[in-house]
Amino acid sequence: MCKKIFIGATGQHCGKTTISLSLMHLAQQRYARVGFMKPLGPKWIVFNGTIVDKDAAMFSSVFGVEDDVTLMSPVTLSPGTTRRFLDGEIDSKAPIEAIRAACAALEKKYDYLIIEGAGHGGVGSVVGMNNARVAAELNAPVLLVTGGGIGNVIDAVELNLALYQREGADVRIIMANKLVKEKRADTLAYLQKAFAGSGMMVTSAFDYLPTLADPTLHHISELLGLPLHGDSAERVRLCHTIQLGAASSQIVIDHLEASTLLIVTSSRDELLVTASALHHIPEYKKRLAGLIIAGHVPVSSITQRILDDSNIPYIRIKETSSETFYQLREHVSKIGPEDLEKINLINSIAERYIDFDAIDAII
Repeated sequence: MCKKIFIGATGQHCGKTTISLSLMHLAQQRYARVGFMKPLGPKWIVFNGTIVDKDAAMFSSVFGVEDDVTLMSPVTLSPGTTRRFLDGEIDSKAPIEAIRAACAALEKKYDYLIIEGAGHGGVGSVVGMNNARVAAELNAPVLLVTGGGIGNVIDAVELNLALYQREGADVRIIMANKLVKEKRADTLAYLQKAFAGSGMMVTSAFDYLPTLADPTLHHISELLGLPLHGDSAERVRLCHTIQLGAASSQIVIDHLEASTLLIVTSSRDELLVTASALHHIPEYKKRLAGLIIAGHVPVSSITQRILDDSNIPYIRIKETSSETFYQLREHVSKIGPEDLEKINLINSIAERYIDFDAIDAII
């Protein structure tokens, strides 16, 4: 018999995918066959010629189960899906039937199945498939991931629980994630007090780690929809800091932090040449991950030759440097299949902080 767990969340960016990766890693130490499913995919890509959810594609690549990817992502919200559903062009029963059939097939193949929801509890309501209903339909106990506070977490949990209870879903675990390290013990103690007598286990996961939120150069390239030039081997490098190169070259270089993505206006030849030269010096290569060269003014031919000769990673964009800076500062990085550094870090931390035995016992 296949054990199932549904990973929901009180909101976006709580860390559902991080927790799902952690549980996959931990479950594989106990179960021979561990599977993954993203019933409703609001963010889709074309993977091996098929439209599937991005997380399903990532899990299938990381865990070597590409053959199961269509089962892992039975319903995607591609452009026009919601309108066609509301206009009656899609059978109202089709999404749940596809999800049920895929889950049943995966249960036959695996001993332990991790089912990841999409966003907060209400996501998917437009096609009659919110997270709470999916969990109830699949008869999967729910682990609800929250942020790392106290009052705001309690409020968010109560709001989401109302929907899960209405749909008849069984929420068994509240997992606080992205905790402030110094407040970890107190936060968990107060959350356990708040939900004492509820019958739900209250536990914790990761402390807040900026590294897990940092994008790779590849992610930046995808976000901007522009190619990454220079050393292709650097595409998986994490960018810990995004810095606007507005000051003099000397001041900009002196204030570089670890693995900085530097945004430089295309007319700043002296800064572009300096950054290119520093790419060959190990001390500065650690501090300078790459460049975004912004603006409508063409890069001078000699500067372009120096850039290309240095092999420093860079992205050329026509928007202004300030527009690009604010766009990237608002970006929240998601984990992709190429992010081996992040995935290995997640797995190592999960072994220290997540009590898989307790989770497994309660589901």
